[in-house]
Amino acid sequence: MAKAKVESTEEVVVESVETTDAVEGAESKPVKGVARLEEEGDIAADYLEALLDIADLDGDIDIDVENDRAALAIVGGKLRHLVGSDGEVLDALQELTRLAVQTSTGDRSRLMLDIDNFRGNKRTELKKLANEMAEEAKSTGKSIKLAPMNAFERKIIHDTIQELGLTSESDGEDPNRYVVIYSS
Repeated sequence: MAKAKVESTEEVVVESVETTDAVEGAESKPVKGVARLEEEGDIAADYLEALLDIADLDGDIDIDVENDRAALAIVGGKLRHLVGSDGEVLDALQELTRLAVQTSTGDRSRLMLDIDNFRGNKRTELKKLANEMAEEAKSTGKSIKLAPMNAFERKIIHDTIQELGLTSESDGEDPNRYVVIYSS
């Protein structure tokens, strides 16, 4: 039923390097080599394939490595119910898949899962929102507080704001954590 397709664009020799996450604080995260991320992708694809088979659902699983993390996409078939109305089912499936990888490898996984391009479409919407809010912050000279968002959504906003030369930060407590965009 489910088929996996692996895409890799580069080889990395360094297996682990410490880096900081400027978006959510000063916590350090190791950067994994492409081979290790591809292994995570394979484990995750096997797990997801088994879930699709159990649920008797059709779908192809694409595996890639993006931004120092394994990225999987399930495409084809009628899978919208696996996303949920606001991505909550997708988030739960992603977390279960991360736990399956962690159980197999012993290491925490940061893999990203997308189904029927939900996250891809959401990324496009959020970049547009960030651009509009950055323009508003620049023109008014005031900080802009956005509605609460999950970590994936906040990261897209932060990255876009940084590309535009402005600053932003997350504030509040989950699940009501939100982004503030500063005018300068």
